[in-house]
Amino acid sequence: MRKSLTVIIFLLLTGFSQLLLANPKLVPVAPDIPAKAYLLIDQESGYILASKNMNERIAPASLTKLMTAYVVFYELKSGTISLKDQVKISEKAWRMKGSRMFIEVNKRVSVEDLLKGMIIQSGNDASVALAEHVGGDERAFVTLMNKHAESMGLKNTHFANSTGWPNPNHYTTAHDLAHIAMALIRDFPEYYPLFKIKEFTYNHIKQYNRNRLLWLDDRVDGLKTGHTESAGYCLITSAKQNGMRLVSVVLGTPSDNARASASRALLDYGFRFYKTFALYKAHEPLAHRRIWKGKTETLPLGLERTLYITAPRGSRSKIKANMNIDSMIVAPAAKGQTYGTVNVMLGKQQLAQRPLVALNDVPEGGLWRKLVDNVLLMFK
Repeated sequence: MRKSLTVIIFLLLTGFSQLLLANPKLVPVAPDIPAKAYLLIDQESGYILASKNMNERIAPASLTKLMTAYVVFYELKSGTISLKDQVKISEKAWRMKGSRMFIEVNKRVSVEDLLKGMIIQSGNDASVALAEHVGGDERAFVTLMNKHAESMGLKNTHFANSTGWPNPNHYTTAHDLAHIAMALIRDFPEYYPLFKIKEFTYNHIKQYNRNRLLWLDDRVDGLKTGHTESAGYCLITSAKQNGMRLVSVVLGTPSDNARASASRALLDYGFRFYKTFALYKAHEPLAHRRIWKGKTETLPLGLERTLYITAPRGSRSKIKANMNIDSMIVAPAAKGQTYGTVNVMLGKQQLAQRPLVALNDVPEGGLWRKLVDNVLLMFK
């Protein structure tokens, strides 16, 4: 009897699994986690898999340091500073309270060590030292933080310092934090590995990365923890599995264990029920259209960036793409100029919409071509 019951349960579970893969509508709701706000998003497609209160303003605590790191990485890539720069530590940096890497006033510390102290140890002293080195003082550096936030299109974010120290004018959202993390991963792949370092020793003091998922989950390779009394326990995590990278933001949980468990639950949900794939490659001709009065008669149209789609597992065959292209295209055409859109649908749900652009320049044709096309257009 027990053996028969086991077989029946196995068949039921197997059948449900196959039905789930065949019918994407059966994707369950996201796990119920103890957080004030959260967001799970795919790095490549920007598709939001799960969210709660993602546009609600919160105090970001040390998650602020992601933007501090972004600005420093930007200056490193621009060549205005280098990892080997020796930074003289100010009294302000030395006196910072909260988490520290224990730098000493008037000593010189390399930018590389300060970055490790800020990212791995969440050092407020390191954050201020870096801000002063890049901006001259922290206040000037904060203006750079806000300008980068504006350029990213973050409408619900404003920084008042480089550390995350509580301030009424220092706020952001789960949505905006996710986009800061995604920009950091996308724009600075050469520096992103700093976020997966588990420990760092400075001044004979060894400290460990507060992101416990680095030890518990091999998929995880970043990013940052945060905690204050008002913000609660927060964690931004990035993980990669089978070529798919997800970013989770968990804000306002009651404990260190809770933020780790909540983040892992979101990642498990995303990797289990969704898949990301490249639908169309960048600069690949998706259509050729007649161009009038041009040096050539056809204009290739495509995408400037590879189009990634995130969708429920088993639904790829049900995804449909259609193109809306301008009915009349007349030379000259400039490479990158928009002549329509690509719309990707899963049933009635729009998964993506991207501009169709010219892949080549097409200059105006000669006098004879213009005369011929003018006549043809009269009959069109």
